[in-house]
Amino acid sequence: MTAAQIDRVMAISEWEDRWQEGRIGFHQPHVHHMLKANLDKVLCGRKQVRFFFPLCGKAVDMKWLADMGHVIVGVEISEKAIKQFFEEHSLEYKEEPVPAIPEAKVFKSPDGRISLYQCDLYKFSSAIEGEFGGIWDRGSLVAINPCDRQKYASLIMSLMDKECRYLLDTLEYNPELYKGPPFFVPEEAVKSLYGDSFNIELVQSRDAFGEKYKAWGIDSLLEKVYLLTPKAN
Repeated sequence: MTAAQIDRVMAISEWEDRWQEGRIGFHQPHVHHMLKANLDKVLCGRKQVRFFFPLCGKAVDMKWLADMGHVIVGVEISEKAIKQFFEEHSLEYKEEPVPAIPEAKVFKSPDGRISLYQCDLYKFSSAIEGEFGGIWDRGSLVAINPCDRQKYASLIMSLMDKECRYLLDTLEYNPELYKGPPFFVPEEAVKSLYGDSFNIELVQSRDAFGEKYKAWGIDSLLEKVYLLTPKAN
């Protein structure tokens, strides 16, 4: 891991503050084009795949996949983000406690196709919702504190069934110029976290640099999407 960001830590409360204050430049109002472009590689012809969205925010991608018949489970610390997701899509929801996680809540659509858990991601487990056939990690691995990456990867792997296909979105820039988040996640980091258990394929790469990123002080930004699939035992 690069030394530049190794000690950078964001408290959960800082993420909640961002949602409360509307500082959510990371939210995208449209379905992520790299998810669209690579969805067939994730589905592999499967229907009604159970998708996990770590640190889901109010991603419109969840509604898009649910409308195709897939089942969505997300985890997000901000209750405001979760409620906005349902309200902005004119979806009814019911709110329930989560017996296995004190103080957590789950917000569910009436058809049960979308369940969003408001809790600390690291308190979530397969004991609560089983395992998943698909994961879309956009803005999650790049958001967690660099010192927590091993813990994060262990959690993600524990949530995957043996057919799971994990689509991972990362960002590369000069970490000496910007402290994050989102954090710099090079290919070596992906390989060191997941390479022992997963085949890792770079499926798309694009120059993502634009005007808004000049404020970060960086001069280039590369967005890469990897497809991770469990190695045959």
